[in-house]
Amino acid sequence: MRKNSIKNIRMNEEVRKQLQEIVMHELKDPRIDPMTSITKVEVAPDLKTCKAYVSVLGTSEALEETVEGLTKAEGYIRRELARTVNLRNTPSIRFIADDSIAYGVGMSKIIDAVIAQDESRHADTDTEETSVD
Repeated sequence: MRKNSIKNIRMNEEVRKQLQEIVMHELKDPRIDPMTSITKVEVAPDLKTCKAYVSVLGTSEALEETVEGLTKAEGYIRRELARTVNLRNTPSIRFIADDSIAYGVGMSKIIDAVIAQDESRHADTDTEETSVD
């Protein structure tokens, strides 16, 4: 099975959905932020390993604590994943901090600030033109 095969893509998405359910509804660890989401999952073609990218709506400290809590609960998460997804092998999961959502929010704020600054500049030039006439 190739890394980008249809079967592998489907498997990645199914494992992502199940991991999201487990994280949201099964785990009771206080280190895991309630606004945690699994953004992407990459299951190796041999089904031995899995990279799960984790994002938290909050601070970078909350993200680090959440990744630490998920890493500590990896055994439980694997057991629940094996129970819900019928795979030959249940992959070992490596949780990786994903700050792409925070990066996107930051870029969106920068774009909004530039647009507001541009609109205020145009409004100033329009008022100067009408007062000169």
